[in-house]
Parts: sequence; structure tokens; C-alpha cells
Amino acid sequence: MSAYTILITGAASGIGLGIAEHLGDLGHKLILADLNIDAARASAEKLKANGVAASAISLNVADMSQIARLDELTGGANIDVLINNAGIQHVSKLEDFPADKWQQLINVMLVGPAMLTQAVLPGMKQRNFGRIINVGSIHSLVASPFKSAYVAAKHGLLGFSKVLALETGEFNITTNTLCPSYVKTPLVEQQIAAQAKENNMSEQDVVNKIMLEPMPKKSFIGLDELAGTAAFLLTDAAKNITGQTMVLDGGWVAR
Repeated sequence: MSAYTILITGAASGIGLGIAEHLGDLGHKLILADLNIDAARASAEKLKANGVAASAISLNVADMSQIARLDELTGGANIDVLINNAGIQHVSKLEDFPADKWQQLINVMLVGPAMLTQAVLPGMKQRNFGRIINVGSIHSLVASPFKSAYVAAKHGLLGFSKVLALETGEFNITTNTLCPSYVKTPLVEQQIAAQAKENNMSEQDVVNKIMLEPMPKKSFIGLDELAGTAAFLLTDAAKNITGQTMVLDGGWVAR
């Protein structure tokens, strides 16, 4: 497999960093983009200490002026692979959900990925190669109470991915969405506490009765599973897999 230049958003920790570590081990060049530049730089330094070509940039995917400067921020790098991973969560009943927070979740997880893709697409078309991987969620397919903005954004991401697959069919460009059920990341750890409060139950009950109950396999998805799936999508074997929903859910949606 060729070595690609890969831009990953929300890459300082969690799913983004897990994917970065695996792809770095495979010899790819990484650009870690994150709102927290100090954390992104620290992660990039750790990767470089292991022999990985990695750099870090500060990027707020909800800030269109920053996306407009993407070429400048990346030092004019040719982005071969874009992994739209940046995400946030807010757990609340709709009637208590702040309007600005609702908008923020849509901007970060739907508008941002679309505009970042718009920014890198001309170069991908010119080089006749591109891989766009959107990190969705089991909530791209099903819903849970108290997560209206998150579920709306992740459902929208699936539709966006399918449209882009149709628009880029004549090029060697693919667009797919990874849809894991719960992955044990800092974002999910925060959700456990918030869900416990909203549902008036213990955090352990949240894990067992809300997060893992719908899954026949009753286990969190590992970062290695997501990273391995992302790596597969970069191979020639996956060149005709586009507009697809890659579901890693322990059997959740088979019910």
C-alpha cells in the first residue's frame, strides 16, 4: 500500500488518536488537527518518537474562516485522505437544550466535515485519488433520547457521504462512514455521567442497561477495530467501496 498524507480531525485523543497511531505504524504521514493544539502537539511528538511522520495543527472545524485557510495551515500539503472525526456531545431533553449548543453540534459534526471535504476535494480530483472517511456512530442509524442534536448530525453525515460518493464516482475517490456503537473514549466517559443524571440511574446501570444492552456481543468497540477498518478502506481492495455505512455495532441493528 502506498504511503498517504492523512488529515485527521479531533486527533489529539480518543478515536482520532487511535486511528492515527495505527495508520502511522503503517507508514502514512499524519496531520493531527484539533481544537486543543497543545494536546495535538503532544500526541504528534509521541508519534514522532516512534518513528511516525506526524505534525499538529490547530483547527476549529466549526470555524469556516479556518477551513478557508486549510492550505496555509497544512503548509500546502496534498491531502490524500481526510478523516472527519471531530465530535462533541450534549445530553439534554429537547426543551432544556440550549439553541446555541444544538447549533454547535451540527456545525462540528455535519457542516465542518462537509466544508473540510469541499476544501480538499479539488486536489483529490486533480490527482485522481482520495479517501474520505467520516466517523459516524451507531446513532447514524438509530436514536437515543436526550441526544437530538448528536443524532441529527450523525444521521445527516450518512446522507452527505452518499451524495459525495455519487458526485465523485468518475474519480478514484471513495467516501464512507464508520458507525461504531460505544467506544470507551473520554467523550463516552462524560456521557455516562450525563446519562446517569438524565435517567436517574447509576453510572454502571447506564453502561449495562443503555449502552451495552442493545448489543448481542455486550462489549465496547475497540479503537483497534475502528483503526483497522479505516486502514482497510485505504487499500486497493476497497477502491469500489463507496457511499457505504461500515457498522461496528456488535449486532445492535440486526434486531
